[in-house]
Amino acid sequence: MAHPLYGSGPLRSREGLTARPAAGTDEIQLRIDPMHADLDEEITGLHQKIRRLKGVAQEIETEAKFQNDFITQLQMTLVKAQAGVKNNMRRLNKSIIQQGSNHVVHVVLFALFCFFLVYLWTKFSRR
Repeated sequence: MAHPLYGSGPLRSREGLTARPAAGTDEIQLRIDPMHADLDEEITGLHQKIRRLKGVAQEIETEAKFQNDFITQLQMTLVKAQAGVKNNMRRLNKSIIQQGSNHVVHVVLFALFCFFLVYLWTKFSRR
């Protein structure tokens, strides 16, 4: 049966390794071609790549922690700002309720005054 990743025949890499699926299992058999293989260099190269990947993973972890801390601080700042706005709205509503009737009286008096001025202006401008 052909393996979905490897097909029915053996695969050869340019480094001298041959990978082919084992009969009836998901295991891979690896055969080394001694004429083309320089395994020490391959292992060293893989080790260096793994070390680089480990460094990248550590940098990603550090950045993720920094971003997480930043988001937490931002959320705390937002909560504090929301609390401040809520308190200010409560105070504003309280002051409007306490002084609201005074404002209505002032607006009505101002409207009457403006109406009276317009009335007088039209009265004296006709003469």
